[in-house]
Amino acid sequence: MRVRLLLRGASIIGVVVFMMAASASATTITFNTSAAGTMFVSDGLLTLNSSSGASATLTFAPDVNTIVGVPSNINLGNFTLACPNCSTQALGVGSVFNAFTFDLIVTDVTDNAKGEFVGTSTGGTIYSNVSPINISWTPLQLGPDGTNALSGNFGVTVFTIPDSNMTKIVAPNSGAVPGQTTVQGYVNSTLVPEPSTLSLIGSTLLGLGVLGRKRFFRH
Repeated sequence: MRVRLLLRGASIIGVVVFMMAASASATTITFNTSAAGTMFVSDGLLTLNSSSGASATLTFAPDVNTIVGVPSNINLGNFTLACPNCSTQALGVGSVFNAFTFDLIVTDVTDNAKGEFVGTSTGGTIYSNVSPINISWTPLQLGPDGTNALSGNFGVTVFTIPDSNMTKIVAPNSGAVPGQTTVQGYVNSTLVPEPSTLSLIGSTLLGLGVLGRKRFFRH
């Protein structure tokens, strides 16, 4: 009798885990990067002007409230580099950006928490077809719990910047949208295993239950 109950339990658990796998992919997080504090630190604005040469701007467009499934690749915002009077590097008319720092505030609406990625760049001289500007981010992760939170608590939600930790700003005449570079990120939950992992566990438990029941009743 005890063996039969154990086998039945394994089958039931397997079915439950399968159901968890189905629901895991349905978990959602709402976030934005449009809160006060997202800015170029030097002037407290979303647009940075070049320091010399042809007039140029580097502008950040934040993401408003966005609902995404967990886990998911996400867009934390877009930088756009513009220089109407720049020529190609070969012709020699460029624009110089000094070193700068950019604060990117991520608001986790779902968990009522805020955190900050800090981007630093050494700047450089840009041309219509060349951009040496790279932005390096730190930390690489916000959450879980209160890790790197400015306010609130991320709970089990995790926001990350890609392992390269660098956003490479494209030249004014480059990219799918001229001059535009997306800040790529990733959101996940430490309590939500990958659906494929749950499915594997569920199929194993269910298989053990079915196989065990066959052997039990055969004897």
